[in-house]
Amino acid sequence: MDMSQQTRRWIGLIAVALGVALIVVDTTIVNVITPSVIDDLGINSSQAQWIQEGYTIVFAALLLLTGRLSDLWGAKQLFLAGVAFFGVTSVLAGLAGSGELLIAARFLQGIGAAMILPTSLALLNQMFTGKARGMAFAVWGTTIGAATAVGPVIGGWLSEHSTWRWAFGINVPLTILILIIGTLFLTTSARSSGGVDLFGAALSILGLGALAFGLVEGRTYGWITSAEPFHVLGATWGSGASPAFVALLASAVLLGAFVWRQVIVSRGGTRHYPLMDVKLFSIASFRNGNIATVIIGLGEFGIIAVLPLWLQFTLGYSALEAGAMLVAIAVGSFVASGISFPLADSGKATALDLVRAGLILEVVGLLALGLVALLTDAQWWLIAAALFFYGIGVGLATAQVTNVVLAEIPENEGGQGSGIQSTFRQLGSALGIAVLTTAFFSTLSSTLNSKLLGIGISSADATRYSEAVTKSAGASIESLAAQPATAAIGHAAEEAMSHALALGSFLAAGFLVLGVIATAFIPQRRD
Repeated sequence: MDMSQQTRRWIGLIAVALGVALIVVDTTIVNVITPSVIDDLGINSSQAQWIQEGYTIVFAALLLLTGRLSDLWGAKQLFLAGVAFFGVTSVLAGLAGSGELLIAARFLQGIGAAMILPTSLALLNQMFTGKARGMAFAVWGTTIGAATAVGPVIGGWLSEHSTWRWAFGINVPLTILILIIGTLFLTTSARSSGGVDLFGAALSILGLGALAFGLVEGRTYGWITSAEPFHVLGATWGSGASPAFVALLASAVLLGAFVWRQVIVSRGGTRHYPLMDVKLFSIASFRNGNIATVIIGLGEFGIIAVLPLWLQFTLGYSALEAGAMLVAIAVGSFVASGISFPLADSGKATALDLVRAGLILEVVGLLALGLVALLTDAQWWLIAAALFFYGIGVGLATAQVTNVVLAEIPENEGGQGSGIQSTFRQLGSALGIAVLTTAFFSTLSSTLNSKLLGIGISSADATRYSEAVTKSAGASIESLAAQPATAAIGHAAEEAMSHALALGSFLAAGFLVLGVIATAFIPQRRD
């Protein structure tokens, strides 16, 4: 390969990394701007949840289909189409005049995101080989870690100094830049023959969508029985089995039927082409790597969903200050790239070695964060140090586990393999967020209730205050602590939230320890 071709590929990597940053930032930035959206559009809490979660649900549901389309149409073509579509729908979101229009725009953004993520992986897998592939995936993983942390900073600044609408408007110039670089420098990939198993696609979309909905909304609407009314399309689901529970049951049936369908299609039992070729799972690195990916997803990003709440409502940080604290994760991710490049270039460490090292550093960072949370006066630099080590781990593990999983996938099935791997990643993350947030808020409620009973508050009042703090996600703590009559209750709530964050950190660390164990079943491979 001459130097000009190498240069073109590395410049093309910029477009891929920016595309991934585009969809990751839009996942985290909305969590911070939601209060401003509620005030401006006058929406209710149910609509606010759909603005946050509708994007994630559609994103997860379409990954297998877009992975297959990537192989049929070409990864470059689908990636650029997804970026353009994401830019247009970002404009719609920024101009939305009502909650309903913003929810619809977020659903459409989810479609664009599902076109971008698996194709970004397929592009890296076909553009780079050997040591260069490890470096490219290091950049990709660093981008995810940095974008996850930068999103809340941007959202916090916009909430305090501008308007929430620019949280979507800033996507437009970035979209144009990606399209220009991608058109000029991304390489065209080989295409597969055949078509799409439409019945299998329908089963996967409905099954994955139902699973994502159940995992995301279980804490809100109840895991078994309905905890509060669920409103959709003018109808109300008010009692009996929780809609989340019904969705999870439906997902089990639909996904079971999908797997059965794919087994038959992959064996040539029909004239259709598989949406998920089960023969790929005969590759040990792909099969065991995907299992490890799910387990790692359980512990990797769930803590980010609750950490800003603790920073703002217990430590008194502003939205911007809380977002800025998460920059330590981004700094750690950049350091990870600096570490992985020379190691990969020298051959001293394989991609699997870097995954294990990254997971161990994530465990160290989470354990440190949990211990800091238990301190009566958690200093900012201690929190930043814990997040820094966590960020190094994310930068190493997130990137290289994908490299490990896709290393032996044939190029003409790179889109499908990437779609499968992205689906496992998203579902692991969704399950992890569901488990971590449930554990966090359950611990907050039970711990606060016990503390209030311990200081002489009646059982009825203890329950009432515990529910108020939990349902407000901690937002009511400041007002409770500011009033002399309820100051003791507010301080008890601060301690309870700190205990809840500590438990969540330790639980996430435990999942990542299991992830380290799971990597033992992935075969070591040296280029």
